[in-house]
Amino acid sequence: MTLLESRISHFYTNFQVDEIGRVVSVGDGIARVYGLNEIQAGEMVEFASGVKGIALNLQNENVGIVVFGSDTAIKEGDLVKRTGSIMDVPTGKAMLGRVVDALGLPIDRRGALSDHERRRVEVKAPGIIEPIAIDTILNQKHMNSRSTSESETLYCVYVAIGQKRSTVAQLVQILSEANALEYSILVAATASDPAPLQFMAPYLECAMWEYFRDNGMQALIIYDDLSKQAVAYQQMSLLLR
Repeated sequence: MTLLESRISHFYTNFQVDEIGRVVSVGDGIARVYGLNEIQAGEMVEFASGVKGIALNLQNENVGIVVFGSDTAIKEGDLVKRTGSIMDVPTGKAMLGRVVDALGLPIDRRGALSDHERRRVEVKAPGIIEPIAIDTILNQKHMNSRSTSESETLYCVYVAIGQKRSTVAQLVQILSEANALEYSILVAATASDPAPLQFMAPYLECAMWEYFRDNGMQALIIYDDLSKQAVAYQQMSLLLR
């Protein structure tokens, strides 16, 4: 075998091709991007600054991207890369006792999440499920202390939408003092967070709750409150036009 043949036989063409677009305009948490011709609705993208976003408005000329975070670091002409993944969130028992933002990232200064699962936000809705009785909700702490199996424990997933950060901090303190964080997950999209995060928070929380439901466990989900999400949705809809 000649030297050339030897080198050709050891030549590999394994490489990754990313579809890249460019920012046409950006403002108020919405970026218009040109060049992402194959992107899917609901697909996550990453801007050159590292900020993430989700494709919601697919048009012939450009794509309307909702920015998850501050858009001040995004400029016209910046590159935007498809991730190829539909939005998902961390979930599972590793989330119990943690406080996370609307993207599932820890904000309780307790380090990164331990081993956890991830679950898509958009899934096919199940059929009608029998609602949990009010007395079960009110006595969940008492019931959990008496439970003898995992299926008898009632877990709680709470999302604060558009609330003050001080209010969320007070809630964390109350739950912590009552030893209720051990079976609770808190998701916070506060009033100081961008409208897209306040809009997406309930969907992310629901995906976390579905983990317990689909694994034969009981879970209570609390939205506080959805009127703030409606306001955030209105802002997004006007900006995406």
